[in-house]
Amino acid sequence: MGVTIIGATTDTLEEAQDIANNDPGLTYQVAYGVTKEDADLLGSWWSEDREGYIQPTEFIMGRGGVVLGTLYVSGPVGRMGADEVITMITNRERRRQKRETPAT
Repeated sequence: MGVTIIGATTDTLEEAQDIANNDPGLTYQVAYGVTKEDADLLGSWWSEDREGYIQPTEFIMGRGGVVLGTLYVSGPVGRMGADEVITMITNRERRRQKRETPAT
């Protein structure tokens, strides 16, 4: 599909490496050390309970950095499903190719 996935975590480098080394299914890059300030720049929801943590903030980016979709989570429910993202990308690509195909 020509898709790039990038994850980010508040974990330290050592914690992120430990997760990556113990999860053979992890096939994408993971940035580490995300701070509250970073999360605020993204508009993420930051929980103040349990010593604070960032809820997932998800973006689907298109060509040229265009934001195609976002999801800001404020609780344990509501994450983008891989199947839904694949369907969205597939449909967008199909429409793009149709627009770019010369009429005969």
